[in-house]
Amino acid sequence: MNSKKIFLTISVVLVLVSCGRQQKQVETPLEEYPILKVEKQDVTLQSSYPSTIKGQEDIEIRPRIDGFIKEVYVDEGSVVKKGQTLFKIDSPVSEQNVRTSQAALESAKAKLNTAKVNADRIRPLAEKEIISQVQLDIAENDYETALAAYRQAEATLTNAEATLSWTNVSSPVNGVVGSIPFRLGSLVNSSNALTTISNTGNVYVYFSINEKELMNLLDRLEGKTQSEKIKDIPEVTLILANGNEYSEKGKIETIEGRVDNTTGAATLRATFPNSHGILKSGTSGKIIIPEYKTDVLVIPQKATFARQNKIITYKVEGDIVTETLISVLPTPDGQSYVVTEGLNPGDTIVTDGLITLHQGKKIKVN
Repeated sequence: MNSKKIFLTISVVLVLVSCGRQQKQVETPLEEYPILKVEKQDVTLQSSYPSTIKGQEDIEIRPRIDGFIKEVYVDEGSVVKKGQTLFKIDSPVSEQNVRTSQAALESAKAKLNTAKVNADRIRPLAEKEIISQVQLDIAENDYETALAAYRQAEATLTNAEATLSWTNVSSPVNGVVGSIPFRLGSLVNSSNALTTISNTGNVYVYFSINEKELMNLLDRLEGKTQSEKIKDIPEVTLILANGNEYSEKGKIETIEGRVDNTTGAATLRATFPNSHGILKSGTSGKIIIPEYKTDVLVIPQKATFARQNKIITYKVEGDIVTETLISVLPTPDGQSYVVTEGLNPGDTIVTDGLITLHQGKKIKVN
């Protein structure tokens, strides 16, 4: 009887030991996750705005007289110099006015000469009292009248010649020729734009920025007045329509004096050099304004996830992870965030595998 009890006792002990070993074997080990200790660093942020490029001068070329286009000396896209002739206008009326004015001047000159001869002839006779002083006065008045008529005819001819010179339509600036809607034989007048000359030695790039962003921009700049703050804006970058970065940097020079009450935005203008003529008036692009930040917390974007438009990361405390709500700004590379709220220097966060984590989970860190 005693031997049976001893056997049963030994069996129970063996079963308990076996169960304990099995329990230990089924315990799940902690998962290992990569972590990052958050430290301060310097970074450059960027703000991007759609923009429109315009020549420093976009001048409409219009004829100053009515007539038919007789010659077109340039083509669309031609580079022209100031004073270069672009078009020749055939204006028969202007040519006739010159001829008429020339004839009138010749007639006035003849009358002036006749009046002068009469005055010169009568003057010595009046001095000798052969004829009366009244006759001399009349002759001299006739001369003055003829002289005035001659000068008026000269002025009329000068005006007619100036008008005729308008038949040569020239460029007022150095630039590039735009489209030419009227060709040989077209009847044109001052209401018709023959073309546009764009002075693109420098170009203006216009873009809009909303009121809040504008105030934030001005707040972080040095200076008391707006003009002083504008001078403190760093050089800006132009991204062309094909996505390439323009080789030259630009400078913001003006901020519109009012905010459009329909769009809530103000217009800014940046100037870019264009010595090689790459930038064309009327094209589009994007303006990039840099913002330099020092001693800020930067974390990889993959260390975060979004929930209901909120950005969350997992902060590690000991071996427990805690969901932490943070405020961030994206960096230009699209790989990182600048943390503005929610983390402190020295905090540790999980950098990968966030989809397998949950609030309060124990982890093993490497």
